[in-house]
Amino acid sequence: MASRGQVLKLFKLLHRTRQEVFKNDTRALEAARQKINEEFKNNQDETSEEKINELLKMASDVEVILRTSVIQAVHTDSDKICPSRPLEIHSGFVIPFSGVRASCLDFFVH
Repeated sequence: MASRGQVLKLFKLLHRTRQEVFKNDTRALEAARQKINEEFKNNQDETSEEKINELLKMASDVEVILRTSVIQAVHTDSDKICPSRPLEIHSGFVIPFSGVRASCLDFFVH
């Protein structure tokens, strides 16, 4: 059974992830804040245990996607961008939050 505490914990986790992923991007921070609040508010009266669990799973999946798939970058030159948080390049894939900062030279705008 999904408790109010589980819902609140996931709500807070999404907001913490939003703040980390979109740090220094006020437009994205506000858009994500509004979307998270809207989705939780739209479903606050849900009583079906099955539907609540489904919504919690979806919210959890969204948090993982935000944390692992969104890359913010800064355009530094006419032909380069630099990641704004630590990234690691592993087997041709860029992995956020790994603790190794990729060089701006690794990211070219084509």
